Amino acid sequence: MQAMLDGAAEYEVIVPGMGSDHCAGLVRQSLQRLDGVLEVRTNIASHLVSVRVRNGDVERQQLRQAIENAGYEVAVVRAASTQDSHVDEDLAVDRRYLAEAARRLWIAGIPASLIMLLMIPQMFWRPLPGYLVMVALLAFPVVFLAGGAATHRASWRALRNRTLNMDVLISLGSLPPYFIGLLGFIYPMTSFMEMAATIMTFHLLGRYLEAKAKGRASQAIRRLLTLGARTARVERDGVEQEVAVQDLQPGDIMLVRPGDKIPTDGEVIDGESHVDESLATGESLPVYKQVGDQVLGATINKEGRLRVRALRVGRDTFLAQVIRLVDQAQGSRVPIQEFADRMTGRFVPLVVLISLFSMVAWLVFPEALRPVLSWGAQWLPWVNPQAEGPVLALLAAVAVLVIACPCALGLATPTALMVGSGLGAERGILIRSGEAIQTFKDIRVMVLDKTGTITRGEPRLTDMVAYGVPETQLLRLAASVENASEHPIARAIVEGARERGLEVGAVSEFRSVGARGVEGRVAGQRVLLGNRRLLAELGVAGLEQLDRRLQQLESLGSTVVCVAADGVALGLLAVADTLKSESHEAIRSMQRMGLRVVMLTGDNQRAAQAVADSLGIDEVQAEVLPQGKVDAIRQLQQRYGNHVAMVGDGINDAPALKQANVGIAIGAGAEVAIEAADVTLVRGELTGVVEAMQLSRATFTKIVQNLIWASVYNVAAIPMAALGLLHPMIGVMAMTASSLSVIGNSLLLKRRFARHTQGGAP
Repeated sequence: MQAMLDGAAEYEVIVPGMGSDHCAGLVRQSLQRLDGVLEVRTNIASHLVSVRVRNGDVERQQLRQAIENAGYEVAVVRAASTQDSHVDEDLAVDRRYLAEAARRLWIAGIPASLIMLLMIPQMFWRPLPGYLVMVALLAFPVVFLAGGAATHRASWRALRNRTLNMDVLISLGSLPPYFIGLLGFIYPMTSFMEMAATIMTFHLLGRYLEAKAKGRASQAIRRLLTLGARTARVERDGVEQEVAVQDLQPGDIMLVRPGDKIPTDGEVIDGESHVDESLATGESLPVYKQVGDQVLGATINKEGRLRVRALRVGRDTFLAQVIRLVDQAQGSRVPIQEFADRMTGRFVPLVVLISLFSMVAWLVFPEALRPVLSWGAQWLPWVNPQAEGPVLALLAAVAVLVIACPCALGLATPTALMVGSGLGAERGILIRSGEAIQTFKDIRVMVLDKTGTITRGEPRLTDMVAYGVPETQLLRLAASVENASEHPIARAIVEGARERGLEVGAVSEFRSVGARGVEGRVAGQRVLLGNRRLLAELGVAGLEQLDRRLQQLESLGSTVVCVAADGVALGLLAVADTLKSESHEAIRSMQRMGLRVVMLTGDNQRAAQAVADSLGIDEVQAEVLPQGKVDAIRQLQQRYGNHVAMVGDGINDAPALKQANVGIAIGAGAEVAIEAADVTLVRGELTGVVEAMQLSRATFTKIVQNLIWASVYNVAAIPMAALGLLHPMIGVMAMTASSLSVIGNSLLLKRRFARHTQGGAP
């Protein structure tokens, strides 16, 4: 997306090593020091940094240099594109980063394994001749070449710019042991080079496993990015040609053959077919499309040949909007994350201080602390109470450094958001922000718009009452006249006749009667349709027999049309906005989850109450204008605290969706309503509200679990390391395991959410 906003340009930078919020914070700080940088947004899930700058003030090389100064490698710096996402480039970067992590692990792993093999006879049998030389040579490529070169380079850049990142901790945990071990060539002392090699190897193993696990976690958005068609067949100047999808323009005529993906959003102008829209709606059954119907890009044409006029291309398409919403959600922040941010921001300097304090304490008071080791040696085989004070000091200091990397704390929120938002996208639930996930769990009141949300949003023929003639004849006469009208009620009657297999006859002498009805001649009969008052004014006989049923139907909220032929009343046709099939079950599920359900509508009180009574809705507010909806939300917020969510689909719902603590848009509704909402339900079904709430609760639970685990791990591990009870090699293994456990716990969200959706509310 090439963005030119108020004289500003936008760039995207891929930073593969930006693996936690602590890393992202250091990147943001370094970029914000540049003059001309207006805004920096980071997305840990996709390793993407978006930078908005004043035109001409900041060059790409400056952005690259600023990020490298923070200690991070830059894979790509590019202008944001107005067209398709850089799918291939992003996937290539991911593959290259994973392959590089694997290569570094192999380079370090083979020498480190040989060192482990040499250590066994050295420790348990007898000293090997030349052992120190062999270990020094084998450890050198591990500590200084494999991952060491990149790690130490990043550490140096960070220190030079007065920042402390996780690479600094690894460098401090591996370099001093190696150099101190070299003193063994001069003085007889314990070698620490084995520890330096092991620490670096486990660090590289952790990087590789994290890259692989995070790749699994972000599969949802990667799948979305690859769903679209790559090429399109179009008619230009009377010639059929194949073009790249990114070269399509609005108005292009696309030719879509059976089995092809529809290249971009458009309108059918010729042909008919069934289209597989499971990408957008989650429904397995194809949808019938004919001339005038709209189709979505990346959906699949099943059998007929279609000619489609392109309406939206590039970033305006439905698929691009879905990707953008998922990407926003994965890169967004949850309020609880502020706690983690404050902790990680102060954590690294604090760890360095604790490490130095531990070293000084063991150097100055070794005998006072040695009883702790004697106690620990009863359960921990790596603890050696007889070691010399300098050895214990170095072990404690290095153990604190390597075990305390705040990776797990930084990964706690982003990985859960990454999995949760991707899981939602697969089910047609697009959560725009992390804040909505946290807010959703506390919702007590669910406000529902009526038209288009609870109901279908279009009138349908619901009832027929015939006197003296068959119902089929009544409907055929009425539909024949209404077929000449474009009024929504007329369309509903005609559609009702066709659904029942009736042939709509020809009409002559058609005219509107005072904007209250219509009349025409069908098969020689003069047919009149309108409200009761109109028919009475025109002297139609037999209206009295209709009155009771007419009042009953109107009390249910239906619009009732009286039908007469040749001056005699024949019956009634009732038209109403019918309920969606899933509305009843969705509302019951909300109530089972402890929510109070309120219906908010601009319809009259009688129609609204009829709908509410049929569904068991707790509260109804009818005849409410758009501004009145905002006021109604505010009043509910005052009554129930800031725990009110609203579901709507129309332009008039947008202000109320913004006012609600969580706004939920029906995906088939107005674009402005979707933009105003925190959550979008692509399928347009009310049951999606229940699924969205369950997903939000499950995701937030995972975030809390991750934060608790990461915090408890560090609180417990650092004191043990400072007291000499954790060997540095054990520490680096535990640090890696902690980060992987957070990622693994987030991935378990898929199984937990599946259980919730099968078994009800969590």
